[in-house]
Amino acid sequence: MAHWLYKSEPASWSWEQQKAAGEKGTEWTGVRNYLARNNMRAMQLGDKGFFYHSNDGLEIVGIVEVSALSQPDSTAKGDPKWDCVHIRAVMDMPKPVTLKDVKASEKLAKMSLVTSMRLSVQPVTDDEWAEVCRMGGLDNPPR
Repeated sequence: MAHWLYKSEPASWSWEQQKAAGEKGTEWTGVRNYLARNNMRAMQLGDKGFFYHSNDGLEIVGIVEVSALSQPDSTAKGDPKWDCVHIRAVMDMPKPVTLKDVKASEKLAKMSLVTSMRLSVQPVTDDEWAEVCRMGGLDNPPR
């Protein structure tokens, strides 16, 4: 399984809204960056990801999983080049992991959150996944 990070501005779509979407989850719409789109096209059912509050909060607040594979983005007005996955909330991070904490960690110096800050859907390596989970107080992170 691969791991990912999804960025969302909490004023537009918050972690609380993601959790309220329940088991069905929600379409991760509106991504208009080719690399982020390609990341979603590479995702598999059950892949886990971090839910990151960007702009306001700047912290990883939860864990989500892919609940439906890449398909046409319903907000793309029929433009076939934009896809999205569906994600559903899995659990809260016991302790949110701030961008400041991520940047301060030598183990996370090459994480996309640090090196490609503007990318809205990012890959996360297995080692980065384990370290962020540890920082967030998860002894047994979901795989």
